[in-house]
Amino acid sequence: MVLFAIAMAWLESAVVVYLRELYYPDGFRFPLVPIGPRVAWIELGREAATLVMLFAPGALVARRRLLRFAWFCVLFGVWDLFYYIWLKAFLDWPTDLLTPDILFLIPTPWVGPVLAPCIVALGLIGLGTILLQRAGSDPSFTIGTMPWIGLLIGALTILGSFLVGPVQHLLSAGFGLWSIDPGNGSGLGAMGTYVPGPFPWWEFLLGCSFAGAGIFSLVRSSGPRSSH
Repeated sequence: MVLFAIAMAWLESAVVVYLRELYYPDGFRFPLVPIGPRVAWIELGREAATLVMLFAPGALVARRRLLRFAWFCVLFGVWDLFYYIWLKAFLDWPTDLLTPDILFLIPTPWVGPVLAPCIVALGLIGLGTILLQRAGSDPSFTIGTMPWIGLLIGALTILGSFLVGPVQHLLSAGFGLWSIDPGNGSGLGAMGTYVPGPFPWWEFLLGCSFAGAGIFSLVRSSGPRSSH
């Protein structure tokens, strides 16, 4: 499973190498170079396909939804870490872990320093590994209410830290939250004029704290029993 995620990260980073050769021959930077609606739609489809590919292996090897979720967490984390490892090997990028990057496009662009998704990736690997160990030794194991609350609040808060800057910019420029604006062919909406400001580390770390509390609660509690 880990080898699959590492190989998939190579594919993903290879696509980014090609895109940067086409759109950023002098090096990736903000503001983003506008791309046409057709290529933008393909990029959105590629990212959606990535999520399907990360979910599929777990769905093939596990029957329980909890185990499938656990494998998704592990695969996503390994894939995300090695995505940046391969980019560093191929392009010597990022220059440092505080380099801003566009992280995702669905439903609207996510932006943050490289360090932030790497921290999330490590957390996902830890969460998935714990779930695999607990559910593997106890088939009736499930995640309790308190861990779920911590994980959900943490995930939403972290997501907000990635979205707040781009969303504010898009709304102030008169665009909707969706990335593509086919009406004027500007590709990724108004992102062609967006330059990231200071990252809201306080919000990100708050989200990490909630998620960490959820994982800690998961470790300490055996969770409620279930008949499935």
